[in-house]
Amino acid sequence: MSDDSLQTSAGDPSSSSTGSQQLNNTLSGREQMARLWAGWRIPYILAEDDERSKGLAENLTLFEGIEQSGLDDSITYILWRGEHCFALLNAYPYTSGHLMVLPKKAAVNIEDLDPATFQELWEGVRMGITAVKAEYQPDGVNMGMNLGRASGAGVPDHMHVHVLPRWSGDTNFLTSIAEARALPESLSDSWSRLRSAWPT
Repeated sequence: MSDDSLQTSAGDPSSSSTGSQQLNNTLSGREQMARLWAGWRIPYILAEDDERSKGLAENLTLFEGIEQSGLDDSITYILWRGEHCFALLNAYPYTSGHLMVLPKKAAVNIEDLDPATFQELWEGVRMGITAVKAEYQPDGVNMGMNLGRASGAGVPDHMHVHVLPRWSGDTNFLTSIAEARALPESLSDSWSRLRSAWPT
């Protein structure tokens, strides 16, 4: 049905019931993409309502707040702490075992890091990949960064490197059609597994 015929059917009170049915079919066809409302994402992006970073100075980023919270690592899901960097689980993982390696002091861009932090960051990434491979035995590993909000960064004021295990066929109909992920493991279980597998 063309846009012109759609407009005519919709605006003409003398249209036949067949025309009305065609309009209903056309409109219903436009609504076949399901919406999964994820209002919990905004507090995470804005670093609000996160128990791991509450009560700290407002000038800290979400990740700085988590690292400096003083809470037990089993609560914050921190996997490793170095002198300049640390690693923690992604609270909204793409796959079980999805972790992030990042500097303790926030930096927007990777070129903002001093040499010592830069070196330790990539050592942390190497250790994270080692732990993921040892514990999950994946078919592959994704590793990368989203720098800046336009690139898809959820927390653009604190750069971080993603490390996540992948398996052949893990992008199935649920991801491709429903745009949803089914995660078979809790964050606490993922934390325990990766913490025990982390290289020393």
